Amino acid sequence: MLTNSVILVVDDHKDTLFALESALAPLGHPLVSASNGDDALRVILRGNVGLILLDVRMPGVSGLDVVRYVRRLEQTRAIPIVLLTGFDVSREIAVEAFRLGVADVALKPIDPLTLRTKARYLFETYGQLKSMQREIDELRAQLKSGTPPKPSTDSHSERPRRP
Repeated sequence: MLTNSVILVVDDHKDTLFALESALAPLGHPLVSASNGDDALRVILRGNVGLILLDVRMPGVSGLDVVRYVRRLEQTRAIPIVLLTGFDVSREIAVEAFRLGVADVALKPIDPLTLRTKARYLFETYGQLKSMQREIDELRAQLKSGTPPKPSTDSHSERPRRP
């Protein structure tokens, strides 16, 4: 699980930010909002973002510009991103978004239950990915240093033995 990780919600309309935050609040994860692409990038670069919900069309730095930047950096490349748009999704936007590796493109207004379900799944899956990556990094460090690996305390590592 991602401890101290936040869900970042980005939209240039305050009423939409409020609606998205209200829909996500029951998840119990910390929420951070930004009203433009520049502010979103600042939050992302500070770290601890576990999911990004991002408006496509914003003045200045667009949602797709944010995605392009995030995908270029190793430390942010795997953060799941859901692009949100209040307009019909053009073929060009959809193709570019999925080429960049976004998890989904959703049309606003999005049903709160649908949004929470997507957000919960993507946030928790990313947390599991990060946890596994930390474990792999620790094992690699132990192998490199010659230290024997510690026994796993993972519940599914203790399987019943057959007679």
